[in-house]
Amino acid sequence: PTDRTTEIGQLISSYLVREKNLEDHTIHLLFSANRWEHVPMMKEKLHQGITVVVDRYAFSGVAFTSAKGNFCLDWCKQPDVGLPKPDLILFLQLSPEEAAERGNFGHERYETSSFQEKVLQSFYCLMEDKTLNWKTVDASKSIEDLHREIKSISEETMQEVQNKPLGELWK
Repeated sequence: PTDRTTEIGQLISSYLVREKNLEDHTIHLLFSANRWEHVPMMKEKLHQGITVVVDRYAFSGVAFTSAKGNFCLDWCKQPDVGLPKPDLILFLQLSPEEAAERGNFGHERYETSSFQEKVLQSFYCLMEDKTLNWKTVDASKSIEDLHREIKSISEETMQEVQNKPLGELWK
């Protein structure tokens, strides 16, 4: 997720709530820099045997920037090459119509249905990468059923990878 407490995070936050305008390449690189700020802490936790759960991570940044139209996926991925590689990527699938009905939709930049549709197409392209463990989950289920499914997939993955070394993203 974006850590809005760091200086970079505060800049990103002011961009997202439309207080500040930033050039598209700049904001993409700032999102990536914000992820890199957390790598030492993430690696420390992982080496201690702690499971790290991240909301969004690099894939979201790539999908959003590439949806802007004048960016290719490869350029968008480059700043995140070498980040810790996730053992599991859960994609919570929800139709743009259902997403728009949820609370606070439209309050931040990028929260328009037409743009979200382009983001979805970018995610589908990213999911074609068979070196990554993507699992799609139907997010229109009840919270209880969704929780049960995510817990089951996560526990299964943790068992499978517990003795595997930490990988690097897109390397």
